[in-house]
Amino acid sequence: MKDPYELLGVARGASQDDIKKAYRTLAKKLHPDVNPGDKSVEQRFKEITAAYDLLSDVERRRQYDSGMIGADGTAQNPFRQQRRGGGASGFGFGSEGIDIDDLFSDLFGRGKRGQGPQHHRAHKPKGRDLTYTTTVSFLDAMRGGRQRVSLYNGKTLDVNLPPGTEDGQRLRMKGQGMAGPAGGEAGDAFVEIHVESHPFMRREDLDIHLDLPITLHEAVLGGKVKVPTIDGPVNATVPPGSSGGTTLRLKGRGIMTQKGGRRGDQFIKLRIMLPEGGTEKLAEFLKGWQPEGYDPRKKLKLD
Repeated sequence: MKDPYELLGVARGASQDDIKKAYRTLAKKLHPDVNPGDKSVEQRFKEITAAYDLLSDVERRRQYDSGMIGADGTAQNPFRQQRRGGGASGFGFGSEGIDIDDLFSDLFGRGKRGQGPQHHRAHKPKGRDLTYTTTVSFLDAMRGGRQRVSLYNGKTLDVNLPPGTEDGQRLRMKGQGMAGPAGGEAGDAFVEIHVESHPFMRREDLDIHLDLPITLHEAVLGGKVKVPTIDGPVNATVPPGSSGGTTLRLKGRGIMTQKGGRRGDQFIKLRIMLPEGGTEKLAEFLKGWQPEGYDPRKKLKLD
């Protein structure tokens, strides 16, 4: 495997944030969903993801930089001995010198031979973690629920999105990574979520905000209007005589906390819209109607 720093286009001294930014930039460009059927791009995407898996883990990055593991995450033999006459020359060890198995047991935290099979199995190296990316709609992220992610081996994985999932949030799927060497514990899978923007909704903490167009008729006389929420449309009451910019609150129509128990609100800012064309009758009416003494700009003290 190529050097992970070269694959991501970062220097060896790059910060973890720089590594994350470089990966996200490349991932958006090389994601298979953006390049369907392009095997070469798909291979590059796998390579940069494997590189990010390694470098985003501070401990594994340190091991790679020190030569303890290779670019593919596998352990490197620090001895690289050559056999001469049955001994491991270059270190002065004969066939009755240091036990190589015991040395590797010490290096990788495994029990020495003779400590029992259960102890040995419990300390076998863990498999490599994997990182996947998936894009979800704003509404799916705010509501939460199950999201299906395609894996590199062609299989799929169902991920539980917590309500209010944020853009860039990483979800951990225990045991869904690479199988561990020699029967060791499997690694984990991390799914990085990219949340699409919404055409008229936006979030602020647990609250949802949107601008709602209303007619002049609705603003003056009031009435019931349909309002979109993350759970579907609901009816809201526009009070008579509402000005543009008036904000209405729909209690409990925001985002549920990820641990449950509390939910935000939805805030609606009214925007009075006039129809394109067809305002001749309205213009004629307004020419003959002028509220006496009313100046909406009086508070601005323009005089």
